[in-house]
Amino acid sequence: MVIGIGCPLYCDQGFGVAVVQALQKQYIFPENVQLVDGGLVGIGLTGLIGQSDYIIAVDIITGNGKPGDLYRLEGTGIFQRFKVKNHIQQVEFLEAVAHCRALDDPAHVVLLGIEPNDTKTVTCELSPALQKRQIRVINMVLDEMEKLGVTYQKR
Repeated sequence: MVIGIGCPLYCDQGFGVAVVQALQKQYIFPENVQLVDGGLVGIGLTGLIGQSDYIIAVDIITGNGKPGDLYRLEGTGIFQRFKVKNHIQQVEFLEAVAHCRALDDPAHVVLLGIEPNDTKTVTCELSPALQKRQIRVINMVLDEMEKLGVTYQKR
């Protein structure tokens, strides 16, 4: 599963959702690959997450870097995100992952993130800094898929 996290109504908060939407428009994936707009679903994702073996999540990450800096987290590094205030959708996603980990067979989760530039302006447009990096993050998602042996086609 590839899941885009965030609220697309607040500029860069919608980055993860924008990446998933771009993947849906630009590529064809096998039936066993789900692309999920997890924007405002939050803890309701627990069921979907529980059914997945491998999750690639895309979201903004505030790491005190420059806008557009990229991050790749997995394992306990993902749960360190609880210590930093980002946005409620990310916290709810992490809570859903934690609920699934409490069950018997949790999915492997990779979180691909980008340092935001603007998370307060009400607009469905990404900031120019993140627009420029969107293709790079799409390629990071595709690289993760290729490591898993997933094949895909460009539309």
